Amino acid sequence: MTEIKPVLKKGRKFDQVLDAARGIFMAEGFEGANMDEIALAARVSKATVYSYFPDKSLLFIESAKAEIARITQEAENVAFNDAPIETVLRFTAHTIVDFYMSTLGQSLFRVCVSESDRFPELGKTFYEAGPRMGRDRMSGYFEHMVGSGVLAIEDTKLAADQFSELCRADLFPRVAFGLADTITSAEIERVIDGAIETFMARYGAKN
Repeated sequence: MTEIKPVLKKGRKFDQVLDAARGIFMAEGFEGANMDEIALAARVSKATVYSYFPDKSLLFIESAKAEIARITQEAENVAFNDAPIETVLRFTAHTIVDFYMSTLGQSLFRVCVSESDRFPELGKTFYEAGPRMGRDRMSGYFEHMVGSGVLAIEDTKLAADQFSELCRADLFPRVAFGLADTITSAEIERVIDGAIETFMARYGAKN
């Protein structure tokens, strides 16, 4: 099996290539994008692209990590202060749903599954940069809410995993298995409302 190795070579056009690739992958997915198109968008030669990213799958996962980092930074910039927990949960739920319903998110899922034999490190790399980081941050927030008497949770990491899965219920499988081309905002709100209600019914502190 071939393992994806960390990107060690970074030149002055590295970020330029990565930014261009991220935009194309988000719009066209893994299958629809090609290295010629990425080189053109980055205004560099195809050889330059390959000098940084010798494989399209590696460029794809690095683009996904960059997008996750951008989303995470935006989330951290939101000041909730003393906002009700339902407000924070709704914001978090939309962040989760928006990514997994996006072309990039869907492509990432398909690539991690289809390329698991050829690139066994692909799924692990994404998990560490995305789901695990999100779980750790959510778990930390839940611990704070437990300390504030708002939540009653013994295993905050499990609770974080459960909330993430609740947010994707019905939506992710339908898109992943090609059962729906589009998901309406009403359908998304229905699932998010249910996720928050279910989570708070299970973990909300009973005063």
